Amino acid sequence: MCSLRAVAASPDCSRTFTLALHDHGLLYSADTDSGIDKDFAEELIRRSGCKVGVSLMSRARIWQLIESGALDFSLSGIASPERNRFASFAWYFSNKYYLLVRKDAGMQQLADFENSERFQLGVIRSFRYSTSANRLVDRLAAANRVSQAGGLAPLYQALTLGRIQGMIMEPFDYPAVEQREIRDVTSIIEFPDPPVPHGLIMSKKALSVAEQEKWRALVNEMRADGTVRRIFSKYFSPKLAATLVDFQVNP
Repeated sequence: MCSLRAVAASPDCSRTFTLALHDHGLLYSADTDSGIDKDFAEELIRRSGCKVGVSLMSRARIWQLIESGALDFSLSGIASPERNRFASFAWYFSNKYYLLVRKDAGMQQLADFENSERFQLGVIRSFRYSTSANRLVDRLAAANRVSQAGGLAPLYQALTLGRIQGMIMEPFDYPAVEQREIRDVTSIIEFPDPPVPHGLIMSKKALSVAEQEKWRALVNEMRADGTVRRIFSKYFSPKLAATLVDFQVNP
């Protein structure tokens, strides 16, 4: 009976699936071909028993293909009202967002950035963040004070050169921020929002509701047996890893 239940709960592997990673700090580095999301993907694929083609894409392209149904999965995604129309999620970590700002901008709080006429914010194209961070991005974008880039590296360069005065970051960006040329000229301000759940992104167009639930069950299993915590502990201190992966998922 247990064996039959296990088979029934397994995803339908009658076709090859597609999963895209994006280059973003400790989540995945194309330079080293390593990161949290790669480790997570490999374990998820192993448990599913399915054949999954893994590729690297920009975040903007990933969301386009998830919406069209041309891409089945991606990782470390967050929800929004718009995204919930075409994607569902299986959460496996949760984190806060921060504003990395040049010290010479002379700004100490979020209101300073919104009211300044010269502050330029850098963001990754198609990224969304926490509530307060999104509000800041949207207000500055409406005033033509947001610069978009395809990834983190161009934003770090623009920040060190003074072309932008700030950018939004998360814990996966810590190693780059600790580099002397960035650390010496910046400070970090925390957004006053609770941590935001991140998870496996599933295309509603490509996967039935029943199949989405099967993949979600695999992710929940990886959380419950400590696999997700072990993956995060390879990249963070045990304390920070626990902060990221131990969270309550709303039903």
